[in-house]
Amino acid sequence: MGWQSYGLDQIAQRLVLDAKERDEDSLNQGYKMRMATAYGLERFWGEHLRLQRREPEKAEYWKATWDALVRVMGHAGVIIPNDLIDVNDVRTIRAMSAKLWGETPLNAQGRKLTLQDQRVALAVLSQLCDCIVWWTQRYK
Repeated sequence: MGWQSYGLDQIAQRLVLDAKERDEDSLNQGYKMRMATAYGLERFWGEHLRLQRREPEKAEYWKATWDALVRVMGHAGVIIPNDLIDVNDVRTIRAMSAKLWGETPLNAQGRKLTLQDQRVALAVLSQLCDCIVWWTQRYK
């Protein structure tokens, strides 16, 4: 099997242009996204919840980036949880966090997110965010 880029550069460009169209100030989030990858999937995922009330355009950028990661990893055969969450429902936030940490099953078959899958997803997320930073620098 040969190298597969999964179109990360094209995905990143689309994400940056969409963010620029929504709210020019959102573009600075790309740098924050890249820094957040060092803290893991759960923290990256949770950032859109933190921003939802005060800065919805920025929250949308984070969520769109997460959704893109989920799609890319799905094409690679790695299932990343992406549950619908109510920011006011602590129970659903805890459940999603437990899935991302590999503590609870992702599906009815009992499959959990393995440490290997977490590492691969973080590597892909880091690369996606690097691409986002590159495109951000071009369009600012």
